[in-house]
Amino acid sequence: MVTPLDPEMFDPLCPSDLSPFRFGDKWGGMVIRCLEGGPRRFSELRVPLRGVSAKALTASLRRLEASGLVRRAEQPGPPRRVEYALTPLGRSMLGPIEAVCAWNREHWDELLDAREGVARAD
Repeated sequence: MVTPLDPEMFDPLCPSDLSPFRFGDKWGGMVIRCLEGGPRRFSELRVPLRGVSAKALTASLRRLEASGLVRRAEQPGPPRRVEYALTPLGRSMLGPIEAVCAWNREHWDELLDAREGVARAD
C-alpha cells in the first residue's frame, strides 16, 4: 500500500508560476512529484494540489500521458478504479525536477524581487 500524500506537500504560498521552468504545464511537475512514490488515483492527487480544478488536473494528466511520462490504468470491475503512474520516462524526470527545485530555492529572493519589480511598474 502506498503512503497517503501529504496535504502540505506543496507550499500554498509558493506559486509554481514564479519558476521560469515548466514541465508540461503549471501542474505537470507537481503531478510528477506526487506520482514519485507510486500509482495514485485522481482524488489522491487533488489532496496536495488543492488549488487545481478537476478540469485543469485532467488536462495536465492527459498531456503527461500523451508525452509518455504518465500511464493511465483502469482497474476492472465495479467500482471503476483509475490510477496514474509514472512511466520509466516520467521517472527519469525526477532528477531534472529536483535540480529545478534546488535552483528555485537558491534564487527565490531574486525571483520574488523581479516579480515585484514588474508588478510595481504596471
